[in-house]
Amino acid sequence: MCTRIFWNDNAVAKTVSRCMDWAVSDEPELWFVPRGTERRGGPDEEALRWTSRYSSVVTSMWGVGTVDGMNERGFAAHALYLDPEDVSFPEPDGRPTLANALWTQYLLDSYATVAEAVADLDRVRITSPLFRGLEMGVHIALEDASGDAAVIEPIDGALVVHHGPEYTVMANSPALDEQLANLARYRPFGGELPPPGDITSLDRFVRAAYFLHHLPEPENEEQAVAGVFQLIANVSVPFGAPYSTGDVYPTWWRAGADLTNRVYYFGATRSPNIFWVCLDDLAGTAEVRRLDPTQLSLVGDQTRGLEPATLSY
Repeated sequence: MCTRIFWNDNAVAKTVSRCMDWAVSDEPELWFVPRGTERRGGPDEEALRWTSRYSSVVTSMWGVGTVDGMNERGFAAHALYLDPEDVSFPEPDGRPTLANALWTQYLLDSYATVAEAVADLDRVRITSPLFRGLEMGVHIALEDASGDAAVIEPIDGALVVHHGPEYTVMANSPALDEQLANLARYRPFGGELPPPGDITSLDRFVRAAYFLHHLPEPENEEQAVAGVFQLIANVSVPFGAPYSTGDVYPTWWRAGADLTNRVYYFGATRSPNIFWVCLDDLAGTAEVRRLDPTQLSLVGDQTRGLEPATLSY
């Protein structure tokens, strides 16, 4: 239901893309969150309180949490769905709590690199409050401007961390270890099977890894961004396309980031356009700003289109 692709082995720019697939619109909003924003990690009495160290541009879901974004240091984080039966969050142990809907925002607020975030993961206990009445499993992908990456999955009551620049592709269930074992059945990853063409999570993971492996070196930053957007379009799900169960989870939007140059990109799939926000141009901005990213008229640089707002989650 979602896929993330990180292109970190080209010499021009470290770029990443992801798509959001769901049965209904997640009603995305685009936010600029400045340094110094005070936050709380959920409704629990023991919920973590923090103040953001870094500004960020993020996409929210249903007005209750952050699912995607990048901060001013070129550090990016993405929350993707993981089936609840594959997820087990830590039991209460006295640590401050952090709701999974705010996990992505906390990471962007607090860290400049993947290594910093991974080293500090045990500081908080991730919880899973009901999300619009639903139990929402989630796993997190991280990247930074150096090309480092990580995938973090709450499994068997602990956070399983895959840390290293080789973790460039992520999809939904099953968990990453099983995705990688399946990938080894295909060429050029150890097996002889050609890339598959279904819309399942396993097939999207393989297809994303296959085409990422064959991307030619870009000539400029524009091609580095265009490359990951072309790949994420290849693993997106068209409206109306059913899974084997008959359920339909189309791609509602695609986002991307140039971590080297700190530019965040967004394109709603009901629009033919892509627009972007330049974080460097917001340096020194002390107020929260907001934009409706589903407007059909949005194209090109929309940094100045962000309007002052009150953060609603």
